[in-house]
Amino acid sequence: MTDSIAGSPFWDVVFDADGDADTRTTDALLAETGDLTDLYVFSHGWNNERGTARRLYNGFFGLLAQQLAADPRGKAGFAGVYWPAKRWSDEPIPNFDPPTAAGGGGIASATPAAAGTTVADPALDEQTLADLLDTFPDAKDSIERMAALLRQPATQPTLDDFFAALNDFAQQSGAGENDGEVASGRPRMLEDSPNDVFARYRDALVASGAEIHRGDGTAGIGDQLGGLLNGAKEALRVATYWEMKGRAGVVGRKGLGPLLGRLPAGLRVHLIGHSFGARLVSYAIGAPQVKSVTLLQGAFSHFAFCRPLPFDAGRNGALAGQQQKVDGPVTVCFSTHDDAVGRFYPLASLAKRDDTAAGHGLLWRWGGMGADGAQDLDAVGEGLRAAGSGTPYKFARNRILNIDASQIVRTGGAPSGAHSDIIHPELTWVVLAASRFS
Repeated sequence: MTDSIAGSPFWDVVFDADGDADTRTTDALLAETGDLTDLYVFSHGWNNERGTARRLYNGFFGLLAQQLAADPRGKAGFAGVYWPAKRWSDEPIPNFDPPTAAGGGGIASATPAAAGTTVADPALDEQTLADLLDTFPDAKDSIERMAALLRQPATQPTLDDFFAALNDFAQQSGAGENDGEVASGRPRMLEDSPNDVFARYRDALVASGAEIHRGDGTAGIGDQLGGLLNGAKEALRVATYWEMKGRAGVVGRKGLGPLLGRLPAGLRVHLIGHSFGARLVSYAIGAPQVKSVTLLQGAFSHFAFCRPLPFDAGRNGALAGQQQKVDGPVTVCFSTHDDAVGRFYPLASLAKRDDTAAGHGLLWRWGGMGADGAQDLDAVGEGLRAAGSGTPYKFARNRILNIDASQIVRTGGAPSGAHSDIIHPELTWVVLAASRFS
């Protein structure tokens, strides 16, 4: 049944973890879009709580609807994809309210705005534990073991036991999906020692602005095992997101992609994805109706579209050449203030024995698209423009355009930084401009 956002028709499109559709939602979309010229389809990332995801769609499409109304061409509608990708409850709920004129922001404001200090707690709160058990039912035993260990003192046996349970979790919950940057679906961090892995995550947590307290309540990580349980918790967080990343590919390939191919032949479809949702819509490319794709803070390998991989000429990225199936532009918006993708995402693929690649550091070798754009030989880059700018972007078919959005995607606290700071008219303008490329 059709809903509306800012006066434009809106449809929910719901999939389960295997990409199977809630046919009540998909049948409505197929039956009711015959009079549209353009359909903008947005997939959330790890904001599976329906109210949060809908706030994202209300905020983003609300701004886009205003821009469409100022220069109408045909009749447009919106669709929001819902799929199982739970956000940890200890992360701040993203602010998906559109910016106000008095609220500042915009491309002229280049100073990052930080949230208040976060005091890191190694224990899992009850809501996060319940969400993890619901999201990964096959890994119930290992999740409960890790939750119990995170409440214990930081001893070497505790850390070793946690790492063993983390390996079990990866085995039990693995979706078998990756971006081509690793030979298997398992995070390569699991090839290292527990203390090496947990120390990396502890240090990244501190670098993101969080405080880690000793058992006596004072700040600091001076003792040998200080903060390693905090690092263990972050390793679990990233491991769960690694699996959700794999799930996004399944939902895009088996669910959304086939659905798009069933839409009216003359309908122009414009895909938008945030975080893991960027990976989801990338796997849905292929239907001739798809005329543009915009990826916002993509939480997947920045080499996903490469052929070949720059550090292994014998392998390609998992989405190599996929951009050439779009009858229009593929745009990647990124920010240097995205700690989720820039700091934490690469650590899942990093192993101690690794060396640097192509003159860059390890974080670049294993980096994510939302931190520095798509690393593809044919990609071009440029800066963000003001909404309504008369100067067009350098869009082209069969080529990726990277846009540095760091000037506006800059607000957020530990551990994810500005990862979800995407409700800006400059970004909706990118989507609109790409959708009108011809």
